[in-house]
Amino acid sequence: MRLTVLGTGAWGTALALSLSGFHSVTLWGRDPDQVQALRLTRENRRYLPGHALPPSLQLSSHLPSALQDADLALLVVPVAALEEILSALATLRPHLPFLWACKGVEQGTQRLPHQIVHAHPALRGPHGVLSGPSFATEIAAGLPAALTLASSNEVFAQSTARSLHHPRLRLYSSTDLVGVEIAGALKNVMAIASGLSDGLGLGLNARAALITRGLAEITRLGMVLGGRRETFMGLTGLGDLILTCTTALSRNYQVGQGLAQGIQLGPLLASLGHVAEGVPTASAALQLARAHEVEMPITATVQDVLSGALNIQDAVIQLLARDPRAE
Repeated sequence: MRLTVLGTGAWGTALALSLSGFHSVTLWGRDPDQVQALRLTRENRRYLPGHALPPSLQLSSHLPSALQDADLALLVVPVAALEEILSALATLRPHLPFLWACKGVEQGTQRLPHQIVHAHPALRGPHGVLSGPSFATEIAAGLPAALTLASSNEVFAQSTARSLHHPRLRLYSSTDLVGVEIAGALKNVMAIASGLSDGLGLGLNARAALITRGLAEITRLGMVLGGRRETFMGLTGLGDLILTCTTALSRNYQVGQGLAQGIQLGPLLASLGHVAEGVPTASAALQLARAHEVEMPITATVQDVLSGALNIQDAVIQLLARDPRAE
């Protein structure tokens, strides 16, 4: 299969690396200088250092050429950049099958990625989301992982999962597009909360309670929006939540830790060098929850901390003092 991966961030580069041993892969980036640097060094030193790009992996900064012969496109960009990429895809290859691998809720509109996709009626190719517990550096290193490919088109989900599956990357198929997207988006917010808790030294017991309560929040909102309970108990729900909330490899967890140490949000995000999707998602998800009358106290507390409306110590008191009967 001929694949085009759109996005030269850590996750896009890792997916391109992982799939290039089994498919013909082109990795596209919008910045010609960055793509030229990748060609010269055969390494993404900015976003994924230490992982050599194989000779078989093609590199491009010219979108029409990158998409011209593709059988499938993987859109690996932040949620904020999804609209622009979809518009280009609708113009260049409107019938091309595609997947998106972003996790978040769009600020301002509170749209999930599939709703952004559906706002482009010119896009006629089958499509879906790729999500699950996965750190880019481990995928790039060839360590085993499992992901979920969800689409409302069950045949497309199953056939594409089979095509992309390989011994180090196991893919499951699903038709619960909403559940997979909500789980992927909200786990980033919970990771910020987990980083805050660990950064304050509250201990493993507190973290376990936080993850459990976070899963309950995610499930409440997801089911109101049409997701299925089993999705939240599975790979893209509980699996991704545990991974993201328990290690500093998670950018969102790092945000929480940094805030707990007194670092201001602006400098903290700048120092990461990567997008931490949980930051914009917190406010968008909270608005979405309020519109559907769903209580999300952890999300609300995280947003209050991010906005500066609540200091860290008061945030902890607010969470610990909450009546458990309200959960």
